[in-house]
Amino acid sequence: MRWTGFWIGAALFLVLAYASTFMVTNTFFFFVGYVMLQFVVLATAWNILGGYAGYVNFGTSAFFGVGVYTAVALFKAFALPLPLQILAAAVVGTALGVATGMMTLRLRGIFYSIATVALVIILETFVVNWKFVGGAAGIQIVRPSLPSFFPTYEGMLFVVAAVLVVIAVAVARYVEGSWIGRGLRAIRDDELAAECSGVPTLRLKLIACGISGALMCAIGAPNPMYQQFAIPGAAFELPYSVSPLAMALIGGTAHWIGPVLGALLLSATQQYLSVTISSELSLLALGVMLVLFVIAAPEGLVGLLRKVGLFKTGTVRPSNEKGKGT
Repeated sequence: MRWTGFWIGAALFLVLAYASTFMVTNTFFFFVGYVMLQFVVLATAWNILGGYAGYVNFGTSAFFGVGVYTAVALFKAFALPLPLQILAAAVVGTALGVATGMMTLRLRGIFYSIATVALVIILETFVVNWKFVGGAAGIQIVRPSLPSFFPTYEGMLFVVAAVLVVIAVAVARYVEGSWIGRGLRAIRDDELAAECSGVPTLRLKLIACGISGALMCAIGAPNPMYQQFAIPGAAFELPYSVSPLAMALIGGTAHWIGPVLGALLLSATQQYLSVTISSELSLLALGVMLVLFVIAAPEGLVGLLRKVGLFKTGTVRPSNEKGKGT
């Protein structure tokens, strides 16, 4: 029943997203909506490894940038349509996540976090020197013809982001309630004890890296079509690493809904401040909100809602899960 309700809600969300492309004429709405949905996917993807397993990853922008430039390379070389660009980016993200995990996941704490920062620098340097995709100067993107069933390109990309949100949240929800999620939480609580108890810690961490990497790269793929250009400094910029982490922590990392709430709250606040005052102030707001929540509400919005009795749902268990152990 819980999954039935989820899919009904997801279907209504997608129907409303598609209907809004005909009802809303101001394309700024889709700009703001696309950015918010983009960060929902990034925060959700970050939480699969950073929240469930406790591995603090500062390499989100590396995967996002790889998704951007996978799409750029495939579009320039083969003129692939956007759905295939997204699928290819997800495959590349899975491979990159697993490969990176095999090299770094034996590290813990600050050493793992430093390794993920190094990943961003290495990949950005590679793209800067890759002339086929424009190198340091970037590349201009000429959009292909708009499908006839969408009135505007911005509206189409908003719907694409909405579909990716549904996929990301569904995956995170399944992982949380499955044997994978239970194993990841055991790793977060005490990895040595989990391994001694028979939990396949390395395999679970690699699965989490692969899933997280796939989602991060997938949401990066539509970005060149939306911006109509791609430049390394923008694709690999720091906010794509810091914001998803902050959003997940503010929302609450213990439940799949936490990163969604945190991303919506923080991205909406940042967009409002960027438009009304300045983009610099929006970055200040991110830092202030993160500090306040870490001190006053370490369990995030989900923890606050639990304390006041407005959130009582525990870990979701998928209906097709039959007690599979780790």
